Amino acid sequence: MHTFLLDGYELDSAADESQGLLGKAHASKSRLLCMCTRPPQEMYVAKVGQRFYVKRMPNTGSRHAPGCESYEPPAELSGLGDLIGGAITEDVADGSTALRLGFSLSKVGGRSAPVSSGAESDTVKTDGKKLTLRATLHYLWDQAGFNRWTPAMAGKRSWGVVHRYLVHAAEGKTAKGDALADALFVPEPFYLQDKDGIERRRLAKIAPLRVQAKGAKRLMIVVGEVKAIEPSRYGHKIVLKHLADMPFMVNDDLHKRMAKRFADELELWNSIESAHLVMIGTFGLGPTGVASLEELALMVVTQEWLPIESVFELDLLAALVEQKRHFTKGMRYNLVSSRPLATAVLQDTKPASAALYVIPPTAEADYGAALQDLVEGSELVAWFWRAGEDPCPPLPALEGYEAMPVPQIGEQEESKTTTA
Repeated sequence: MHTFLLDGYELDSAADESQGLLGKAHASKSRLLCMCTRPPQEMYVAKVGQRFYVKRMPNTGSRHAPGCESYEPPAELSGLGDLIGGAITEDVADGSTALRLGFSLSKVGGRSAPVSSGAESDTVKTDGKKLTLRATLHYLWDQAGFNRWTPAMAGKRSWGVVHRYLVHAAEGKTAKGDALADALFVPEPFYLQDKDGIERRRLAKIAPLRVQAKGAKRLMIVVGEVKAIEPSRYGHKIVLKHLADMPFMVNDDLHKRMAKRFADELELWNSIESAHLVMIGTFGLGPTGVASLEELALMVVTQEWLPIESVFELDLLAALVEQKRHFTKGMRYNLVSSRPLATAVLQDTKPASAALYVIPPTAEADYGAALQDLVEGSELVAWFWRAGEDPCPPLPALEGYEAMPVPQIGEQEESKTTTA
């Protein structure tokens, strides 16, 4: 239960009986107070659908106490920092969030409108940063809370839970003025006893793709768990779990680009029996009603649905879960793999949160220099693991943890050795 102060009175924001008070606060634009810190943090009321929700003020997540439900690690420790205020803009006046997408939701003629190739790039475009497909998936995952973990979550995550929270995460978000929730299709968990109802709701959801005027062809976004990637008569198809009767066709060109761009993700999924492979893609329907993907991105998650990029991250998260730690997994968004980010942030260490950095075996001097800058600019205590070279160090203690020194990497090491 998360309580706030409204005009001096304590309020449980999740209670149905609080909706009336929240509605009045929304109409009067009154601010609530989260008492997790002194001084308290201001919150505002947003209306999503027919309900009112208490939200933290933009860019204030790191000001909350680490144990608070509204706490969020500093954005600069993940790929989110590059997107706040540009690709992601929150409006406290109406509670909406405007997203700038870097991919098309329409198809002109025989091909899609120009989109990114999916290859990683350090290029800064003059038109401002936008959310790639992968970044959009990371944003939805973050908003749904599936990069966060507390011991109370053990055994409580399933596709049904993922579906419900992803759908909710899209509410109140817009892209080019249109509701993101209208464009997002997340397959329901399949239950045989509700087969007909599930099919009716699915057909109603994707109905706008069936009836379209001449001109640009409308596309939607699908997010689902991959069951299989299989050859088809002409190309390939991706079958999602809980959606066996609606395969998504993949032409040869897209399949080749997927195999190249997401080789690491496919290798991880193939090698880790308990892992899930999550796909986000844009798709349309042909005249025959067959769904075809135009663009896609992949993400591997653990059995707890926590995102991972390597077996080293898997080992670290498994240790954190086993030791019943409270943490948030860092999300890369648009950030390329050659740039460092905090793999996870522990929220149960005192007096300060601890940022955990898994340094990949491929890291070079530029990575080391960027890591140095990242750590020096952060108020969190740091922990490092040079994965593939050293055994995993002991995890930070709950109290009194002292930061580790930033490791020297690549040419930094050579320079230090030569100087010595």
